[in-house]
Amino acid sequence: MKYLQIFFIALVAFEHFYFMILEMFFWTKPKGLKTFGLTKEYAESSKTLAANQGLYNGFLAAGLLWAIIDKEHTTSLAIFFLTCVVIAGIYGAYSTKKMKLFYIQSIPAIIALILVNL
Repeated sequence: MKYLQIFFIALVAFEHFYFMILEMFFWTKPKGLKTFGLTKEYAESSKTLAANQGLYNGFLAAGLLWAIIDKEHTTSLAIFFLTCVVIAGIYGAYSTKKMKLFYIQSIPAIIALILVNL
């Protein structure tokens, strides 16, 4: 796998690992409240859902790392997990009406997908 491909796949994996930490462990803390623009009350009432969402982000990160490590199935794994990330970013931006989410989540994954398919 080429270095630029690995870099972008790893970047997307790192982002999702970071999202996992924010959602699972910092959702109700000042960092999580500020990052997601939440009130303390809302964060407390939704922390179980956020932890579940964080777990899914962790699975995406793990899958992307698997794509880097597994030399036999790298391309197919990368395409699958990057496509999942792109779709999640599109849906997240649409459902929250925050285009910033699309740029942070989907654009790096789209770049990685393009590089993987070259």
